[in-house]
Amino acid sequence: MTEKPVPRTKHADLARPLLGEFARHELAFLGAPCGDIQRLAAGLTAALAPAGHRVGYVDADHASGDADARHTLSPLLQAGAYVEVTDKIHFRRRDDHGPLDRFSQPELLAGANLVLVNGNHFRARQQVVLLDPRKSLAHKLDKLTDVQAFVLAEGVTEIPDYLQAHLPHHAELPRFALADVAGLAAWVQQWLLASRPPLRGLVLAGGLSQRMQTDKSRLRYGTTGREQREVAAALLAEVCQDVFVSCRAEQAAELPAGLVPLPDRFLGLGPLGGILSAFQLDPNAAWLVLACDLPFLTAGTLRELVAGRQPSRLATAFQSPGNEFPEPLITIFEPRAYPELLRFLGMGYSCPRKMLINSDISLLPTPGGEALRNVNTPAEREAAQQALA
Repeated sequence: MTEKPVPRTKHADLARPLLGEFARHELAFLGAPCGDIQRLAAGLTAALAPAGHRVGYVDADHASGDADARHTLSPLLQAGAYVEVTDKIHFRRRDDHGPLDRFSQPELLAGANLVLVNGNHFRARQQVVLLDPRKSLAHKLDKLTDVQAFVLAEGVTEIPDYLQAHLPHHAELPRFALADVAGLAAWVQQWLLASRPPLRGLVLAGGLSQRMQTDKSRLRYGTTGREQREVAAALLAEVCQDVFVSCRAEQAAELPAGLVPLPDRFLGLGPLGGILSAFQLDPNAAWLVLACDLPFLTAGTLRELVAGRQPSRLATAFQSPGNEFPEPLITIFEPRAYPELLRFLGMGYSCPRKMLINSDISLLPTPGGEALRNVNTPAEREAAQQALA
């Protein structure tokens, strides 16, 4: 009996980030003149920015033709430069000849946690429909793939019949007056909160423990009788939906019962390898990363970190004891941190703290007591065991 050939897979089966056309969270506004959409986007941005949101906006140039557009090119771009970056003191501007497509667009908006899109010109994964008698959407129904809300111009009270037919759930969608920017902004904040990425836990236990001269994750402190990797996993389980233990491949089989191993997929990178391996497993979750060498850490400190979480930033971290830098090994990394960590790796940096120092993160005050006291050497271990006896 001949065996069936095994199907050949051409590419690795990778989990992909849940990105839209421009970002993870994006809303296209369409159905009104472009000027109204621009003003509404500006009003929403003014309302959302003080709450810590990084809002991006996407629109087309409304110049009257290609000749006018060519006249706006700088001398450098007219001379053939591919890209020009100008420091405008209060902001930076980048002009380039690069393509605008589904692969380049998310990179352009990488710094934003919410992108508003002029849907008259561009698509977005989710939409807000503006109802205005001056502009019909009857010929653009293919753009209405996931409508989230309606915005009604002055004098409009009903949903047109063609939209009711296209959107059977139209009666369930919220409605706002065009002038009610505050109400719409409050809804957007709730919409973002509802779509906040889930929080998963990661115990970093794959290090070589060279300074300790024995595996730090297997040390036991106090009277619990449990190994540090078990203690760390139990603490994370109180605040995360599930917990994995980052480890080397040879460690996976000898983990204590109940611990779920996540063997490193990025090798030779230290803690960064474990963090990147977690994001490769699930790029759509936020990962609360916890080192296994913090025997003084309490559940209360982790709850403090989770309570201070800012999903609009790349990460939320405590300030390290004794300096102004973030503590990278007890940190919540949001999904947008994954490509940023890879970008720093591409520049030759394997230190998660380097990325945190140079990125838009939320830095919380150092917790009181000795919660962040780590133990790396035999002398420190002996002192910790005496303190926790």
